[in-house]
Amino acid sequence: MKLTGAEITIKLLERCGVKVIAGIPGGTNLPLYDSLFNSSIKHILARHEQGAAFIAQGIARSTGKAAVCFATSGPGATNLLTAIADAKLDSVPIIAVTGQVPYSYVGTDSFQEVDIYGLTIPITKHNFFVRSVEELFKVIPEAFRISESGRQGPVLVDIPKNIQNEEFEFEQWPVIENYEEKHEFDNSLVSKAAKIINEAKRPILYIGGGITNSNSGKALYDFAKKNNIPVTSTLMGLGNFPIEDPLFMGMLGMHGARYTNLLLNKADLLLAFGVRFDDRAIGNVNKFCPDAKIIHVDIDDAEIDKIKKSYLSICGNVGTVLNELIPLLEEEKREDWIDYIESIKKEKPMVFPDENDCFHPINIIKTVSKLVRKDTIITTDVGQHQMWTAQAYPINAPRTFLTSGGLGTMGFGLPTAIGAAVANPDKQVVCFSGDGSFLMNIQELATLADLDLNVKIIILNNGHLGLVRQQQQLFYNEHYMASRFSTSPDFAKISEGFGIKGYSIDENSENPLEVLKEVLSNKGSCLINIAIDKFENVFPMVQPGCGISEMIGGE
Repeated sequence: MKLTGAEITIKLLERCGVKVIAGIPGGTNLPLYDSLFNSSIKHILARHEQGAAFIAQGIARSTGKAAVCFATSGPGATNLLTAIADAKLDSVPIIAVTGQVPYSYVGTDSFQEVDIYGLTIPITKHNFFVRSVEELFKVIPEAFRISESGRQGPVLVDIPKNIQNEEFEFEQWPVIENYEEKHEFDNSLVSKAAKIINEAKRPILYIGGGITNSNSGKALYDFAKKNNIPVTSTLMGLGNFPIEDPLFMGMLGMHGARYTNLLLNKADLLLAFGVRFDDRAIGNVNKFCPDAKIIHVDIDDAEIDKIKKSYLSICGNVGTVLNELIPLLEEEKREDWIDYIESIKKEKPMVFPDENDCFHPINIIKTVSKLVRKDTIITTDVGQHQMWTAQAYPINAPRTFLTSGGLGTMGFGLPTAIGAAVANPDKQVVCFSGDGSFLMNIQELATLADLDLNVKIIILNNGHLGLVRQQQQLFYNEHYMASRFSTSPDFAKISEGFGIKGYSIDENSENPLEVLKEVLSNKGSCLINIAIDKFENVFPMVQPGCGISEMIGGE
């Protein structure tokens, strides 16, 4: 058979299981779009390439499978960079396919030529610059294998336009094999780890996104319950351990629970499973768990001993390691340690606002959680609303809390919600955002209107870059420079202009709870703008550079 490079690319994407692609066409990727015309793949026309990549992230984060976005060369490709970097830091499998100027033009500074291959080397797990049609047969399947295996991450495939147009004759398609990962590690290390765990008096499990990516929540639960080990989670690990279980200590870190941060420094053994010791989680590295031996399990050997020296480390899939460890664990009660933890929880509790303060953001978030189904997928943007959501929303399952952790990207929430809704049509999706973050990718309201998805957007509007303002208040002598918005857009009206129902609620509104009930019970998309106190802060908070036990506020 004889097909063009573009047709071969699209057919290979189909054979790799791709059902949806988000992107924007342009001069150098038009052959790919022409080949999409007769494809079974559904295309989502984003309004900005960053939005397209975050839509792909929404699909990938909620399913665990690699998702694809398209962009043209030059500005189209460079608009992907932030979302690609975001995927790299949070270990999200996306495939970015970019058009490039014809091969003979490369290096001539031709129209819309940018070395996207070079630009993405530091922010991708791997990238490809395709130099011949024949390479496509290997490159496309290999991109998926690399993206989804090991520590997941983004892969870029840059295809010059002449290669997309070139015809190539071949006899048969390559076999797309379901690869099985081998997770080999020294079993003697597992035995040593089990001995250390059994002998520990005050162990704590410190879990992160690696538990989600290895689908090992069940193994984690069995492990913790058998040996009676309390569990604390990073932002990325939330949802992997039942929040109502007495062993769950909540989120640690800059805005973690007070008792959690204090208790970590009492541990004699820290089981760091699927984590990378991020500074927002551990604070000052020299002050973190100073008296604890550390057992670090991670699939990426580059993370072992990178930030915090481990007493024993195992490089491997955390789920496999957990399953190997469970039979070797003794059944423990650890009564003294568990009793001590409960006493600190009572002495230094997570302080929430009075329930009668219905416009406090934490109470708004709690109210929403009671009005939606338990399997609702939550996305957030980045800022105060993100931290309030992490603190207050009952996240009870993995892949239901989608947030930008490592890069902290404002503008993440809406397009990611769109991708999650596309991949999970049977579920409701709620996006919590702030007025600053929402303006970053507000154009994707048009994409949302195109698709008629069941997405609810809740803007907690304080007229500021809230987390910036909070730090200026606490650490910069109240020098409020460039953190207050002089103009406050009418988000409800703007939403209506995009064809999506919009509502505004403030303290003067009649029956605000009834409005929320009605809006959240209806199918379809809508936006709810809620005015909150401009000077409400997220507490507790660890000042940058301090240890996580050195918290301010929240008492």
